[in-house]
Amino acid sequence: MTKKPDRTTAMRNIIAQAKQQFPLYEEETFVCGDGTNCVGCPKKLMELVDTELSYWESYLDRGHTPNFDDIRRFGKLCTNVKRGLGRNGIVYQAPAT
Repeated sequence: MTKKPDRTTAMRNIIAQAKQQFPLYEEETFVCGDGTNCVGCPKKLMELVDTELSYWESYLDRGHTPNFDDIRRFGKLCTNVKRGLGRNGIVYQAPAT
């Protein structure tokens, strides 16, 4: 039986996954499109994720522990942003089964 991670470890795992999956610091990600093909603004979505990542890293580094709702909300934000970026062709999204 595997042991579940504590809340701090769970949040750090989500942060690591987000950094790995999102093209956070690639220049073309932060360029706003011409508005004709845009489905949700990728630039704004990436800025939102970057801001949240910075906040949670700082929060954890100061020794605070997130509650379960914080972890759920941050995970949901990442899932929704990934879906939005997938619609714009920026992040590959596997088809739902």
